[in-house]
Amino acid sequence: MRKLLNTIYVTNEQAYLTLDGENLVCKIEKEEKLRIPFENIENIVCFNYIGCSPALMGKCVSKTIPINFISPQGKFLAKVCGETKGNVFLRVAQIEQFRENGLFLTQNTMAAKFSNTKQLIRRTLHDNVSLRNDPEIQDTLERLSDGIHNIFKTETIEEAVGIEGNCARAYFSIFNKLITNPKVPFTFEFRTKRPPLDPINAVLSFVYTLATSEFASALETVGLDSYIGFCHALRSGRNSLACDLVEEVRCIVERFVITLLNLQIIGEADFEKQISGSVLLNLDGRKKVLSRWQEKKRSDMVHPYLKQKIPFGLLPYVQSNLLAKYIRGDIEAYPCFLQK
Repeated sequence: MRKLLNTIYVTNEQAYLTLDGENLVCKIEKEEKLRIPFENIENIVCFNYIGCSPALMGKCVSKTIPINFISPQGKFLAKVCGETKGNVFLRVAQIEQFRENGLFLTQNTMAAKFSNTKQLIRRTLHDNVSLRNDPEIQDTLERLSDGIHNIFKTETIEEAVGIEGNCARAYFSIFNKLITNPKVPFTFEFRTKRPPLDPINAVLSFVYTLATSEFASALETVGLDSYIGFCHALRSGRNSLACDLVEEVRCIVERFVITLLNLQIIGEADFEKQISGSVLLNLDGRKKVLSRWQEKKRSDMVHPYLKQKIPFGLLPYVQSNLLAKYIRGDIEAYPCFLQK
């Protein structure tokens, strides 16, 4: 269990939360591990099935502290809360903020995405001397740098999205060179989404979907509407705001997929081709990817804004919390995730 931005995250699947006076108490196998006064708590997120005592849930309801239950895999299950008092105002503020500052948020998000993409490419160059002078890779790095510079000159969200599209095409034109293991039986030519037409696109789409689902769950825990975004257009059934926030962490998804391929964790036997021509992970392939993704989520990272070590799996929750604080006016600007 850890506290970040006045939110309690229960990541140990054996943890049980209970009440003692004006304190929240965390126990593991009946042994007390931590106690925190309620006055220091705004939100509770449980990634376990054991849960909380009825007395604690009643206390949280009386103090309008929501308890969110998330599966260990990151799927939102339920929320326990009292009478809605704050969320409606937060969601109204969300709509007003996105209407007024949607372009500013989009510019910062895209600039962070371009910067993170550059870091991903440079990491590959650091490990592969032979690629350091590749003209196509150097040209892509220059295009991404130009994108960071030009994105802040845009006057509309549509114009910013256009720059993002050009940078994405340049990046994916050299993506196959980042897969450096010559034994990988696949090649990547260009990005295909709906449907993916080759194995590499199939894995990218699958993990992007996992990340988007996790951001949607995280946004629910802080009271934001994941269907109302600032950059992606509103579309029935699409978590537009989750899609917006995923842009910042696409570099992590892509590095994860590159690692799976270079280490040959997935191979030709892990895919199936549909009659329509689309290529999808089969059951064994999905199990392999999900298992490694869960391992990735348990690995530690230092959050660049909080300067604290957190499990990677909490990143969507930290970013969603920071966005909610920005919308409420608690912080002056939303700090996008920047890979160091």
